[in-house]
Amino acid sequence: MSVEISNWIGRVETATDTISPRQASQMAATLDVSVPCAAGDPLPALWHWMGWTPEAAMTDLGPDGHPAKGGFLPPVPLERRMWAGGRLTFLAPLRIGETLHRRSEILKVSEKTGSTGRMVFVTVKHDITGAAGLAIREEQDIVYIAMPDRFTPPPPVPAPQAAWQQAVAMDTVRLFRFSALTFNAHRIHFDLPYATEVEKYPGLVVHGPMQAMFLMQAARARANGAMPQSYRFRGVRPLFHFDSLTLQGNEGGEAGAGSLATVQGDGLVCMQADIVW
Repeated sequence: MSVEISNWIGRVETATDTISPRQASQMAATLDVSVPCAAGDPLPALWHWMGWTPEAAMTDLGPDGHPAKGGFLPPVPLERRMWAGGRLTFLAPLRIGETLHRRSEILKVSEKTGSTGRMVFVTVKHDITGAAGLAIREEQDIVYIAMPDRFTPPPPVPAPQAAWQQAVAMDTVRLFRFSALTFNAHRIHFDLPYATEVEKYPGLVVHGPMQAMFLMQAARARANGAMPQSYRFRGVRPLFHFDSLTLQGNEGGEAGAGSLATVQGDGLVCMQADIVW
């Protein structure tokens, strides 16, 4: 790892934003859920991801559609970047329409070698504050790898037995709407020629954050709308626009905890998640 990249550790950025009733209504439509979306209503868990969207000009975007490297995030010299997972602690409620403050800090930059070659992991911490004080402590893991010559799927993880399952329809329209709501211009989610010819995926990639939100929404519906204490998720296999998608969950061995997963049509886990109430 270069000295220049390691120098990004400890870098801090602050920003302010608001999630409007219109944004909330559009996310509810995209996820096919019915929740109150007026100003002052509770902001559903994870919907703060609609905030602080990138505002890079077109000339400041990289070839993948992301803002060019070297801003807040370090200039890792690997072409492919993905949001690999995250951990959140929920401390206080957030409400639609209120002013939200975010303090972001780069906690860690580490390099590993895996089956796909060199990988660089960047961990970013976000503290989200609303009118009720510190509301969310979050860590996001971003992974960078070299552009592959061909698609090589990760080792399969068969889905475990589940106490409940829920099918979700997935198509390119839902991918587009979620990209628009989060202002995510990563081309693997909407540009099929780019996704298949440049990044060598077999199809458009379903957003990891959208899978995490679907799992959260399903778990909360089964808990009578309760807000969790904590939530962690990790992507283990890409999910594509042509895949069928099933959400599933189990009660955990620890009281108040549960395990969740998104599963594609072949019965393989795409995302693993744990929730504590």
